[in-house]
Amino acid sequence: DGYRNTNQVSDDYRYQDGNYDAPNDGYYRGGDEPAQEEDAQSDVTEGHDEDDEVYEGEYQGIPHPDDIKEKQKKRAPAVDDEYRDRADLMAERMEDEEQLAHQYENIIEECGHGRFQWTLFFVLGLALMADGVEVFVVGFVLPSAEKDMCLSSSNKGMLGLIVYLGMMVGAVLLGGLADKLGRKQCLIISLAINAAFAFLSSFVQGYGFFLFCRLISGLGIGGTLPIVFPYFSEFLSREKRGEHLSWLCMFWMIGGIYASAMAWSIIPHYGWGFSMGTKYHFHSWRVFVLVCALPCIASLVALKFMPESPRFLLEIGKHDEAWMILKQVHDTNMRAKGEPERVFTVSYIKTPKQVDEFIEIQSSTGTWYQRWLVRITTTLKQVWDNVLYCLTAQYRMNTLMLAVVWFTMALSYYGLIVWFPDMIRYFQDEAYESRVKIFDEEEVSHFTFNFTLENQIHRNGEYRNDKFIGMKFKEVRFEDSLFEDCYFEDVRSSETFFENCTIISTVFYNTDLYKHKFINCRLINATFMMEKEGCHIDFEEDNDFLIYLVSFLGSLSVLPGNIISALLMDKIGRIKMIGGSMLISAVCCFFLFFGNSESAMIGWQCLFCGASIAAWNALDVITVELYPTDKRATAFGILNGLCKFGAILGNSIFSSFVGITKVVPILLASSALVGGGLLALRLPETRDQVLM
Repeated sequence: DGYRNTNQVSDDYRYQDGNYDAPNDGYYRGGDEPAQEEDAQSDVTEGHDEDDEVYEGEYQGIPHPDDIKEKQKKRAPAVDDEYRDRADLMAERMEDEEQLAHQYENIIEECGHGRFQWTLFFVLGLALMADGVEVFVVGFVLPSAEKDMCLSSSNKGMLGLIVYLGMMVGAVLLGGLADKLGRKQCLIISLAINAAFAFLSSFVQGYGFFLFCRLISGLGIGGTLPIVFPYFSEFLSREKRGEHLSWLCMFWMIGGIYASAMAWSIIPHYGWGFSMGTKYHFHSWRVFVLVCALPCIASLVALKFMPESPRFLLEIGKHDEAWMILKQVHDTNMRAKGEPERVFTVSYIKTPKQVDEFIEIQSSTGTWYQRWLVRITTTLKQVWDNVLYCLTAQYRMNTLMLAVVWFTMALSYYGLIVWFPDMIRYFQDEAYESRVKIFDEEEVSHFTFNFTLENQIHRNGEYRNDKFIGMKFKEVRFEDSLFEDCYFEDVRSSETFFENCTIISTVFYNTDLYKHKFINCRLINATFMMEKEGCHIDFEEDNDFLIYLVSFLGSLSVLPGNIISALLMDKIGRIKMIGGSMLISAVCCFFLFFGNSESAMIGWQCLFCGASIAAWNALDVITVELYPTDKRATAFGILNGLCKFGAILGNSIFSSFVGITKVVPILLASSALVGGGLLALRLPETRDQVLM
């Protein structure tokens, strides 16, 4: 009884579901089971190919060694993940993600496209609108803010660039966090930062604080673009994705139109405000800054009622929450279609293997700031790992090509958007200077000037016993002139100078004719009393209405391009859309050589904006589709941050050539567009693939 023969071994295994399982009760089992009849044995082996008889014990019930190995492999996943190689875990996760991508696409198709997606469309559209408004705010308030804050040219330039700098940092940081903390949560943080500091910037008086507030406000709004598009795309099916993401881009245009309309209706009413003493002033341009924060606040409130992206929740293993949201999407759309009886048939969704190393800190471990420090550093390390992942071999080439396309597009677009208004202003200045009146060797005595002198040059004149009372000098120059026994009272001036003049026994009372406006002059017994307080800088008299009109028309001109790109995005593909739009925009740049008037520049600006918007829309779509869910917002943030860097360079380079030459800006913009457009044609087409 202590020994077992070969025939008894066969009784110790039972064949179940293609595997052999040995008894585990610990007892010896004898051959008490009835043996198979001969006919039954022949039935088992009937039709068996002799080529398959590689193991003679196969039909005696003895397991083949290969079967034992296969059985061990099937049991391998039961081993704790901490004892498995990370490469194996990543391979398993990649396989899970591929299965999830196709299953999720089928689920979204079952949920349908209806009321839920349109509601989310408008909520996220308000966030995108806030981003469009932010780009225009500083440019619109500068003509008024420069007077209140006494801004020099360098200060104005820094204020214009600081918003893009904040957007660049915010895009990378908040885009990366959206892949770790969630789309909804990071978008709420982004909008809250923008709304808070935009509101605060309307009240601060000093230049330094205002600059800081606009920087942080830009940082907040910079995170909207990298989050909005991945967020919305994860509720769209493959057939709807390209078209509806392009429709979403229209809200950026609406933001520009809204900012232009509000600026035109509010800022010129300088009295819309209040003052507290002589130090605190709240003028109409500050009201405009407050009004521009409304789209951001509206989106922030509405977003509280929207769910998190279920695709993101599945990536981090939250199956039940994702399932509930998808059921909500399904039920909302079915009720809107009049089919409330339709049941959500999905019961289980594949979730990828979780391989991230999360650090759980007990409340009793260390101090509160130590626990927060560990959480923050861990999260930032994960964000940095995601950034590096976008440069791995699998995505390196796509990332580099997209980076070049984004950068060249931003360099040319934002550079020309600043260059157009500057060139229009330059043409205005030229026309203004051509109408200058010149007075030579005039002699005026015992005369009272109580009216405005504008755009005049007085040379070799003599003024004796004259009075200048309650008047304004605007763009007036006195050269080699004599003022003797004259009296100036309550005089205001802008761009007015006295050069090589002789001023004898003359009184200046309550004027802004400060001593720096007297260039190489001889002041003999001249008296300056009660000089006007305030800024000593002369400011250009801008045609505010023309600035608003140019921005309004530039924003409105992209409407046809938006419609065309939305309708054709899924028909001709993303790559052809980017390449074609950029090459057409490059051709439009060459026509700028013929723009020698204000109306011509406005027309070419509208044409350029309308042609280039399709490339922007297609870039947003393809960037979303080229990267997996857990890296999507990070990659978008990196590329959008590079875009803002291109905007900073474009603004600086193009504006420096205003009034010098048109050749360099036009050739630089057109060559960048041609190079980026040709490179874009080498990107992979993504319109037929599911979101990974």
